[in-house]
Amino acid sequence: MLLPSLLRRFPRPAWLLLLGVLSSCLGVIKPVRSFTAYTPALAPDYTQEASWAALPTRRDSADAVPKNSGMRDQQATAAADVFFIHLTTLIRPHGWNGSTADAALNTFTDQFSIRRQASVFNAAGRIYAPRYRQAALYSFFDSDSSANARAALDLAYQDVKTAFQYYLDHYNQGRPIILAGHSQGAFHAQRLLYDFFDQDPRRRSQLVAAYLVGFKVNPAAYQNLRPCEDSTQTNCFISWNTGEWGYSYEPYRDALAINPLTWTRDTTAAPASLNRGSVPQSFNRIDKAVADAKVHDGVLWVHPPTTSGYPRFLIPGRPELRHSFHIADYGLYYMNVRENAIARVRAWQQVNQ
Repeated sequence: MLLPSLLRRFPRPAWLLLLGVLSSCLGVIKPVRSFTAYTPALAPDYTQEASWAALPTRRDSADAVPKNSGMRDQQATAAADVFFIHLTTLIRPHGWNGSTADAALNTFTDQFSIRRQASVFNAAGRIYAPRYRQAALYSFFDSDSSANARAALDLAYQDVKTAFQYYLDHYNQGRPIILAGHSQGAFHAQRLLYDFFDQDPRRRSQLVAAYLVGFKVNPAAYQNLRPCEDSTQTNCFISWNTGEWGYSYEPYRDALAINPLTWTRDTTAAPASLNRGSVPQSFNRIDKAVADAKVHDGVLWVHPPTTSGYPRFLIPGRPELRHSFHIADYGLYYMNVRENAIARVRAWQQVNQ
């Protein structure tokens, strides 16, 4: 087949874009057997540094800042912790779940998610990002495989949950927590919020905020936690999914959408002049005022940037989302997110110290 040969020819970060262009070829990313036919890889051992994509005590991709930005990693003096869960980087059908011992997959994860997304928080907190047996990309696309997908996502979540418990027991030491993720990472972060924070007042008081970006989030999903309503509220959660201005995105109707230029749920259009800086896929610059934002029917509308580096993502098997800027959910608003995380940590400190 043509697509597998193309996938071998292109570097892994380009696969996501290729898959979008060739979105009708879902069979290429579909595991060939059911979930129960595969033997899962060994569970990660979180006592080992190798089971973490990012730790604040070593040099890794979470320490990165955009080239020529003048910024620096500030984890050594940060007042908070960040527990970050990466997006799906398991594209090819090696089964329903990945292996944390796959060196090539780990490199792709570090370059594509930890460097370009988790790094946004390295001025606000010490970043802990676990490797986990992530569910394959196909898990999110085909309802005919829903049982397999649920099993794959449950296995992935058990790793994330184990990692978070290890983090709490051995690393946190009562410090304020930012919980963050993107796409599959946001999916798992939602479950962590329910299992660890929603019913526990003490833990809830530690939560600076949860950035649940790139996945559909129900604003009324929790009994006690609520969406953030302004730029400095704490003990709350945030979400948005970015799509091209003017289009309807039915799957996200009724989803939580918070505008990262104003940090409100207001549907008033926020001009690009409020954008403190976007960072392209190349991670080699900061572009000022290239992306506006407007909340509309559960999606964050943006006029397509005229500056290169912010591609649409034509999600395989989801033509209704063909105008999505999913890959750039963080990148389009990188500096606003970075500054907001710092502001929320300061607001948390004012109340709690």
